[in-house]
Amino acid sequence: MCCGESEIGISDDNSGIMEITDDVPLGTDIKTIYDVDDIIFEVDNKSLTNRPDLWGHYGIAREFAALAGRELKPLDVDELSVYDDLPSVDMKIEDKLCKRYSTIKVENISRSISPVNIRIRLYYCGMRAINFLADLTNYLMLEMGQPMHAFDSRKVEKIRIKRFDTPFTFKTLDGVERNIDENTLMICNDNTPVAIAGIMGGLDSEIVEDTTTLTLESANFDAASVRKSTVRLSHRTDASMRYEKSLDPEMTVPAIGRFLYLLKKYDSGAKVVSRLTDEYAEKFPPVTLSFDQSFVDRYTGIKIDSETIIKTLTGLGFKAVYENGKYTVDVPSWRITKDVTMNADIIEEITRIYGYDNFEVNTTRSPLYPVRMTAVKTNEEKMKDLLVKRFALHEVHSYVWAYNDELKALGIEIEPNIKLANATNPNIETLRNSMIPTQLCQIKSNVSYAPEFGIFEIGRVINGVDENGLCIEHKKLAVTLFSKTSDIKTLYFRLRDIIAALASDIKHAEPEFVRAEPSHSYEHPVNLNKIILDGRDIGIMGIVHPVVNKNIDKKANIVFAEIDVDMFAESKDNGIVYDEPSKYPSIDYDLSLDLPKDIFYSDLRKCWENKGFDILKGTGVIDTYDTDTIHRMTVRFEFSSNERTLSSAEVQEIINKIISNLNDINVVVPNMIQ
Repeated sequence: MCCGESEIGISDDNSGIMEITDDVPLGTDIKTIYDVDDIIFEVDNKSLTNRPDLWGHYGIAREFAALAGRELKPLDVDELSVYDDLPSVDMKIEDKLCKRYSTIKVENISRSISPVNIRIRLYYCGMRAINFLADLTNYLMLEMGQPMHAFDSRKVEKIRIKRFDTPFTFKTLDGVERNIDENTLMICNDNTPVAIAGIMGGLDSEIVEDTTTLTLESANFDAASVRKSTVRLSHRTDASMRYEKSLDPEMTVPAIGRFLYLLKKYDSGAKVVSRLTDEYAEKFPPVTLSFDQSFVDRYTGIKIDSETIIKTLTGLGFKAVYENGKYTVDVPSWRITKDVTMNADIIEEITRIYGYDNFEVNTTRSPLYPVRMTAVKTNEEKMKDLLVKRFALHEVHSYVWAYNDELKALGIEIEPNIKLANATNPNIETLRNSMIPTQLCQIKSNVSYAPEFGIFEIGRVINGVDENGLCIEHKKLAVTLFSKTSDIKTLYFRLRDIIAALASDIKHAEPEFVRAEPSHSYEHPVNLNKIILDGRDIGIMGIVHPVVNKNIDKKANIVFAEIDVDMFAESKDNGIVYDEPSKYPSIDYDLSLDLPKDIFYSDLRKCWENKGFDILKGTGVIDTYDTDTIHRMTVRFEFSSNERTLSSAEVQEIINKIISNLNDINVVVPNMIQ
C-alpha cells in the first residue's frame, strides 16, 4: 500500500507518497531497512533537572550501563588531529561569559536532505527535520547533550564572542526581532552579530539549500548568563535549557568529532578545510574526593563491599581506587559542573545504583527527644486560640509584599522599602513594612461577606536592611475589625478589649494605651494609640483614615491593631495571682469626671494606684461621653475587705483623696454617685 510519511508515523509530511530511494527488493518489510520500530524506556528520574549530563541520550545510556553492569560503548568520532596542519579559524573570545569555544570549517558539502533514519529519530524525539546540516546539530544535541550551531561560511569569516555597550535589535532564526541589551552575549562576524550565544542563531547566517560550506560552533557559556538572557528575551530554546544546567565544557571537542564522523558517513565528499580551533577560557577545577570504608558504612547503615563500590563508581565514569581501606575518587568532568562536590554526593551515587529497595529496614538507634516550643511559638498558638475561640475572628494568610495597585486604589501611599530584583510583576515588587495595608485589601475583597467580621494574621514585615545587607524582619500580629452595624466607638473599644485579653490571658498583665502620632497614610490623624506592655512599646492600635475607610466602604467602620510578636513574647509574665473572695459585702463608687482634652485614662490611674489604698480592689471605665466641648468619663471604684464590713466613712475618705489628686491634674468631679 502506498503511504505518506505522516501516515506511517515517521514525520508530519503529508504532501504525498513517501519515496524510497534506497535500492531494496519489492516486498521488503519497511521495518527491516528503517528504524520505524522504536523501543521506549520510561525513566522516572527526579534528578534530571539538575543533572546536565542526563540531557543527552548518551548520558542516559551511561546510567543504564551502570545499572545493568554492562560496558558503555564509545561513540564513533572523527580523528581531529589529522587536521592540525590546516589553517585555523579566525576566532577570539572577548568576554568571560564564554568559557570555551571550539570551531572548524568544512567545504564541498553536497547533501541537503538528511537520511531517513536521522529524520525518524528526530521526529520521535519531538523535533522536525529542517536540512541535513541543521538536522545533524540537533541530532548531536539530543545524542550527547551538547548544543551546536552551523553557520554558512560565506556569511561568517571572523568569529568574535562579546557583548555590546548599546542595545539593538536582532532577528533570530524564527524571524522574530528581539531586543538585545548590554548584558546579552553575542556571537559575531567581526562586529556584526550572527547569533545569541547559547540561545538561537541569526536569520542572516542560517544554513540554506545552496549552502556547501559551513563553520561549526561547539561552545560552552556561563549558565547564569544564558538563563538571565532567556528571561530578558522571554525565549527559551532546547539549547538554552541545556546551557542553563552548566554543561561540561570538555564535551565541545568530542561533539565536533562526532559531527564530522556522521557528516562524512552520509556525505563522503565533504572536506575539512581548517584545523580544530579551540579556545578554553575557563576550566572547572578538578574534584578529587577521599573517604574510608567506615564513612560509607556510617552513611548507608549497611555493609557494601569495596568491590561493589569500585565497580559502581567506575561504571558511572568515576576513576576510583581502593587502597589500605581508603577510597580515592576522581570526579568526571560531566559531574563537577554543579553536581558532585563532596563525599556525601558519592554516597548517593553508590546507594542509588545499589538500590534503595535492597536496604534492610531497621529501627533507628538515634534517641528521639520531644520538640520544645519557643516562647514566641507558644505565644502565637495562644494568640490564635484566643482570637478564634473567644472573639470569633478569621485567620488569613498573605504574602510579604505590598500590592501596589490595590493599595493605590484605597488611597494608601506605597512607602519606600526593599524591592524584589527582577520582579515578574511590578505590582508586587515592594516588600511591606506593615501588615495593616495588606489586611485592608483583604477587607475590601470581603465587604460583601458579612455586615460585621474580623480578621487576623501572624506574619512578617521588612524594615530595611542591616549592616550585612540582609533584610530586617519582624514578626507581627495584625488584627482588623470591620462593621456596618456597630458605631466606631463600640468597635474601637471591642478591639481594645481584644488587646487587653491577649495581655491578660497570656502575660497576666494589663496593657496601657498612649496617644500616638500617625506615621502611615492609612492611620487616623487623631484616634491612634501606642500599646504599652511591661513598659515597652509593642504595637499600635487605631482607626482607619477616613479617606481609606470611604474607599473600602463608606457605610462601614474599620479599626486595626498591629503588635510585635517577639516583643510581646519577651514581656514579663506576671503569673496568675489568686485572691480569696471576701465574705463581707463590697462597696462600689462611680465618679463622673470632666477631663481636659489632653488627659487620658492612663493619667487618671496615677491618682489612685500605688497610693496605699489597700481596700481599693479594682477600677474600670464604665462609660464615656465626648463632644466638641465636653469630655466626660465615668469610672467605677470597687472597695472591699477580707476582715470586716467597710464603713461609708473610710471609703469616703479614700474617695476624697482621689478627688483631690484628680483636681491637681485639672480633672473636675461635677457629681458623685454611690
